[in-house]
Amino acid sequence: MARLRTGVLISGRGSNLQALIDACAVGGYPAEIVLVISNRADAQGLERATRAKIPTRVVAYRDFADRDAFDAALDSALKEARVELVCLAGFMRILGSGFIDAWHDRMINIHPSLLPEFPGLDTHARALAAGVKRHGCTVHFVRNAVDSGPIIVQGSVPVLPGDDADKLAARVLAVEHRAYPLALRLVAEGRVRVLRDNVEIDGRPGPVRLDAVA
Repeated sequence: MARLRTGVLISGRGSNLQALIDACAVGGYPAEIVLVISNRADAQGLERATRAKIPTRVVAYRDFADRDAFDAALDSALKEARVELVCLAGFMRILGSGFIDAWHDRMINIHPSLLPEFPGLDTHARALAAGVKRHGCTVHFVRNAVDSGPIIVQGSVPVLPGDDADKLAARVLAVEHRAYPLALRLVAEGRVRVLRDNVEIDGRPGPVRLDAVA
């Protein structure tokens, strides 16, 4: 069976990209990364891709007249590589509605909170300020509203006494590295279906939940 041709968009260090690279290197995994694109030439994730012998491209926003032109360049690069699914992994540019609509149900993102709680930035500090008992990450299909869309996998960790944003972020990141490869596997195996903006997995209501005890 052909593996799902996956493109990953990054802006920074690429730790979730590395988790996907590691998963794809395991025999029998149903997806392969065929292209990594960064909007920043200095993104550490590009080095990770190069070490794994994955083709890379830099598509810098400043090189284009506007967001539509930038989005068109991204779309062209993905199509040239015959990408079937896009994974956003720390990609720090807002994508336009035309691009999002073109990749409808073919683009997923990982966000460091239990959506719909804490969309946007500074999620760990905001979770601590709100006094929540559990915090985590969400892998979801991308829609036009920021950090929204049908949820495939959520992973959570307890918020512990003495936590600060960095400690909490580190524990959430460990769950992210499990959640994203799982979500990609589920999609690549054809086990995920979107119905009325909700996810079914193996015919049952989603999402899948990964709950760490500590």
